[in-house]
Amino acid sequence: MTERVFLTLNGTLLSRPKTTATTMSSSLRSTTAASRLLRSSSSTRSTLTLSAFTSLSFARSLVSSPLLSSSPLDFQKKYRVSSVNRSFNSTAATTKCSASDPDQLKNAREDIKELLNTKFCHPILVRLGWHDAGTYNKNIKEWPQRGGANGSLRFEIELKHAANAGLVNALNLIKDIKEKYSGITYADLFQLASATAIEEAGGPKIPMKYGRVDASGPEDCPEEGRLPDAGPPSPANHLREVFYRMGLDDKDIVALSGAHTLGRSRPERSGWGKPETKYTKEGPGAPGGQSWTPEWLKFDNSYFKEIKEKRDEDLLVLPTDAAIFEDSSFKVYAEKYAADQDAFFKDYAVAHAKLSNLGAKFDPPEGIVI
Repeated sequence: MTERVFLTLNGTLLSRPKTTATTMSSSLRSTTAASRLLRSSSSTRSTLTLSAFTSLSFARSLVSSPLLSSSPLDFQKKYRVSSVNRSFNSTAATTKCSASDPDQLKNAREDIKELLNTKFCHPILVRLGWHDAGTYNKNIKEWPQRGGANGSLRFEIELKHAANAGLVNALNLIKDIKEKYSGITYADLFQLASATAIEEAGGPKIPMKYGRVDASGPEDCPEEGRLPDAGPPSPANHLREVFYRMGLDDKDIVALSGAHTLGRSRPERSGWGKPETKYTKEGPGAPGGQSWTPEWLKFDNSYFKEIKEKRDEDLLVLPTDAAIFEDSSFKVYAEKYAADQDAFFKDYAVAHAKLSNLGAKFDPPEGIVI
């Protein structure tokens, strides 16, 4: 007689047939018959079949993500397990040490460096990490509803937020890296790319940690409106409203503003800036846009110097940029950073790391340092 034995593995139902004796009289069979039965039983191949996904939300994440093309059927086929040895150790097979694999994180960092060297995409990768983390609301305790660095920016509903215009290009740039290193979460990859871009552009070493858990589906995306606006009616008050909600302070606001030393604003995406300038008309990378600094792929303190002087009409000054020298509290830090690049680098590294951790749920809780 064959009975059905059910096992549970990480919430997934597994089943295999098991041949058993039907009556107590089997114990009285002859030694020869028992031997034949044992030989027959030992030659029978066991099969474990994956009968369900570990969670419905994970399946939805696979379908909804613009970076993954695998269908739920492909997922099911990939993880079908057959011919399992009796010595199979379910605990060892299902134990997960962290949200992201440390070795894959190290290797992905090298691939990101190569990407930066060939595509000159430092600014947009910085923006990708910032915009994933910058939705954090310290007044909401529940994860992932509180927003922050949880990888939710990969979902179309959040990508369509006005503040995220153009970031689909960043996702396309790192698509191959994500596919190559499937043991890294999106949340970690976004922040790894952002920090690496700063460092490779000549900026400070960022004291990063990894192990961020991913939001599982579009329903986990924050509502639109949590990111800062470039031209609000009261720029200084707006910056404080947005960044204080994240748990950051005036020093963090001014230090993070200094990252505008990298990149350009494109009017077709943000509504700000010129179509091109003498600094951007020939690239590198795709030409066009208006930069905040002449060397817009070099991370230094020139942003503060240029904003303070406001002498070059080919350089961009947004209302929120001007505010750091107009507001008395912000100005203390802006003047300091314009005069002392080392001081800027020190404070920027701390502020960037703080931003990258906002709202994140880490596995392990203490994070991973690579």
